Amino acid sequence: MRKLLLLLYASTFASLLHAQVITSPDKNLTLKFELTAKGEPTYQLSYKKKPVIKPSVLGLELNEDASFMNGFSVTNAEQKTVDESWEPIYGEQKSIRNNYNELLVTLAQKEQKDRFIRIRFRVFNDGLGFRYEFPQQPELNYFVIKEERTEFNLAGDHKIFWIPGDYDTNEYAYTTSKISGIAGLIKKATIDVHAQQPIKNLAVQTPAMMKSADGLYINIHEAALIDYPAMNLNVDDKAFKMSAHLVPDAVGNKGYVQTNAQSPWRTVVVSDKATDILASKLILNLNEPTAYKDVSWIKPVKYIGVWWEYFVAGKSSWAYSDETNVKLDQDFSKFTTNNRHGATNENVKKHIDFAAEHGFDAVLVEGWNIGWEDWFGNWKENVFDFVTPYPDFDVKALQQYAADKGVRIMMHHETSGSATNYERRLHQAFQFMADHGYNSVKTGYVGKIIPRGEHHDSQWMVNHYIHVAKTAADYKIMVNSHEAVRPTGLHRTYPNWFAQESARGTEFEAMGGLAPEHATILPFTRLMGGPMDYTPGIFQTDLSYYGTGSDQRVNTTLVKQLAYYVTMYSPLQMAADLPENYTRFPDAFQFIKDVAIDWDDTYVQEAEPGDYVTIARKAKGKNEWYVGGITDENSRTATIPFNYLPAGKQFIATIYADGADASYDKNPQSYTVRKVIVTSKSQLKQRLASSGGVAISIKEGSKDELKGLKKL
Repeated sequence: MRKLLLLLYASTFASLLHAQVITSPDKNLTLKFELTAKGEPTYQLSYKKKPVIKPSVLGLELNEDASFMNGFSVTNAEQKTVDESWEPIYGEQKSIRNNYNELLVTLAQKEQKDRFIRIRFRVFNDGLGFRYEFPQQPELNYFVIKEERTEFNLAGDHKIFWIPGDYDTNEYAYTTSKISGIAGLIKKATIDVHAQQPIKNLAVQTPAMMKSADGLYINIHEAALIDYPAMNLNVDDKAFKMSAHLVPDAVGNKGYVQTNAQSPWRTVVVSDKATDILASKLILNLNEPTAYKDVSWIKPVKYIGVWWEYFVAGKSSWAYSDETNVKLDQDFSKFTTNNRHGATNENVKKHIDFAAEHGFDAVLVEGWNIGWEDWFGNWKENVFDFVTPYPDFDVKALQQYAADKGVRIMMHHETSGSATNYERRLHQAFQFMADHGYNSVKTGYVGKIIPRGEHHDSQWMVNHYIHVAKTAADYKIMVNSHEAVRPTGLHRTYPNWFAQESARGTEFEAMGGLAPEHATILPFTRLMGGPMDYTPGIFQTDLSYYGTGSDQRVNTTLVKQLAYYVTMYSPLQMAADLPENYTRFPDAFQFIKDVAIDWDDTYVQEAEPGDYVTIARKAKGKNEWYVGGITDENSRTATIPFNYLPAGKQFIATIYADGADASYDKNPQSYTVRKVIVTSKSQLKQRLASSGGVAISIKEGSKDELKGLKKL
């Protein structure tokens, strides 16, 4: 027996000296972990024997303390397999499978009194997640991160869809190039955005979407970003190597850690099919389930708002007056109105009436509260109080008016970047909402952050956004944050934080425009981390229509705006245009009224980043399906099967399509609406105009409704 135990011990010890290898459940992905001769942790990843990540170093450099970079030995290695399913509160599908093989490696530094850390790897069929774990121990209690040194050593000069690395904004337009081309384009790509802080060395943001010459689609991001700064990626454009670049705080440190703790997951989603990237639930699976005991109050929301009129060449104003140097303790009733204020009783009632008539859940009202006169650009701390309305906004009367019509008003909390002011007033603001029937809030962080010197994506602000979400949950309030750190799947853990902006959205169509390819890139980049409040639905795309001197143009066809409700997933969807524009196109508006915002299943039918996306979805709890297809500046023919429909049954498909003469720049409002019969065997070949789209609703029909319709 003693001899047998010695042999087992020797075998285990020998295995710890060699590489650890695990594969994905389907065997397509292979992860290899090993230490270099210097005791440096390294990993590499391949997909169907093609290299995805070549040997890359792992570790962290610390301030004052010895680094977690080398001198390691493997003291333990454990493997396990998990295969389970879970049901999200809302989402793109009713049930999500969580299937992976895991390797947990314990690494000790003998020269640091056997100080140890762990690295946990999970290999899914659609990619890899790994993180650093810092158990509590005598020699490891507190430390400060100087920089995380995680590397992603790529296998070639991939095509990449990127925005510049920045500490404060992700509202850049996307650039498409080779990795080797980033340096030559970075200056042009770093356009002027408010409160930006571009990284001085060559860097890009995550999610970074790439395509290799041999046909692999690779997406690098992070999951479960909690109590840690966001990760950008340094770029070595000669060696095609990327490495972590954490957002610093006001004194230059990257993160403060108290054990027991862990980093966010670093994620690499990979496939030889672009559709698999969009279908991946790896990032969601790496987040923890919610700890909320009651989630019954968390509901998807379809809304309109007093919003777009502020962007249509100054049609309306957030501010009540044209005063300057205002303070919150002033008597705003003595101010002279500018006669352009948008959040008036009359205008809000008009929007409530429209929402009630057309079945919308809520009306967002921006500019209702005092302080908008000098809210931007002054780095002002006490800019809003979040409870005091302007003289022409009657909180109680409008609350009752909306309630009588079965509509809620959506609160707006713009902070102007003053997070300290917001935190001081947070409970008062949420109690005000609860007292007046508001159950959802749009938060904003336009401008430079206070505490001064902090960044939008630093550890302090990451914790702030989560604090807001958790506090909101205490009041049963749902949060839609704008200008916040890009999402990392935390809507699973904090499901009331159900949407974010965190990218260049529709408002930029009125501020220089978005490229026709923009919305074909976002699903592969920004939306990998979570739902976006993109604010689609603009029917009047030529803004010169308003006669204000604007020559701005929304660079899509009208039908592409319809398709966004399917291709740009969110449990929060806005019909963003002015109500009067929807009454001009009632047949097209019907799709926005009908389309679901919560789903039982999703079918990514065709996709290529930067070119096109076509997605079908089944409405939750209903025999209804919706399809959206979009393209870039190139017209194309989308191939749309209906094989997800129940076999042997007929359904009515209402097809909203670009007109024969449609194009985004010359004839964007040309469209057709037709009804046909479809079955699971049907297939549609549909032409999409330049920056155009197709939208389809599929419903059951009675014999009388089916009668007279042609089969597809």
